[in-house]
Amino acid sequence: MGTVSTDVSDGPRGRTDPGPTGGGFVGAFASEWTKLWTIRTPYVCLLVGLVVTAVFTFYYGSIARINDKPVQPVGNASVSSVILTQFALVILAMTMVTSEYSTSSVRTSLLWVPLRARVQLAKSSLSALVGFVTAGVWAVLGIALAWGPFQGHAGFELPEVAYQTAAMGVYSALICVLTVGVSFALRTAAGAVAVVFFVVSALPGMLVGLGGPVLLAINAYLPQTVGGYLMSSDGKAPFPDAVSLLILLGWAVAAQIAGLLVLRRRDA
Repeated sequence: MGTVSTDVSDGPRGRTDPGPTGGGFVGAFASEWTKLWTIRTPYVCLLVGLVVTAVFTFYYGSIARINDKPVQPVGNASVSSVILTQFALVILAMTMVTSEYSTSSVRTSLLWVPLRARVQLAKSSLSALVGFVTAGVWAVLGIALAWGPFQGHAGFELPEVAYQTAAMGVYSALICVLTVGVSFALRTAAGAVAVVFFVVSALPGMLVGLGGPVLLAINAYLPQTVGGYLMSSDGKAPFPDAVSLLILLGWAVAAQIAGLLVLRRRDA
């Protein structure tokens, strides 16, 4: 009686089928997408940002009318709200990383995707996408809500509105990428939020408050200040928009490098 062969080959030379090889970056991104929307924090952050945008922009338009401010781009209301709403996105991006370290589920993530750089890239890409789209939605909402209270103290030019909306999205996306890098470097929610808040918001306030040419020159290169240059359309920025964008990219890349060094050298 003959025997039945169980060898599985993929060609005439009888090479064995290696089986599934994983989903690559697309699979890692899809995994991060699923994990993000199965926890409550992102929904809370998006809702808080939406409410803050609505209240702030309506108030901004009202104050401009009451104080009889000169006519300005209506998009300035949404741009000004970013100093607050950006932290809703910071917390969202931070949670993508630190929540896994707090529950030790990061070990499972690294088993699924052994290439640590790919895990970080997937989280950073997703945070950037969410930041860009969300900020764009908030920008449009803010413009719509501020237009009424402005009552003639704001101008609407479609190219300008489109630029400020896109710039808000780019700035928010890069702040999210920066946050992911810091979160991988520090691995704790408190530490990541503290560092990002200090660099993005507290430090510019301190430097402007202290004054002096040196401190003001340093402030001009900090993320929030550079983001303000990028998002404004008044032509008063000290350098072109392309330079502002490169500086923001530099901050985001520096944070990513720091996060990747820690991720590679330390156990999960």
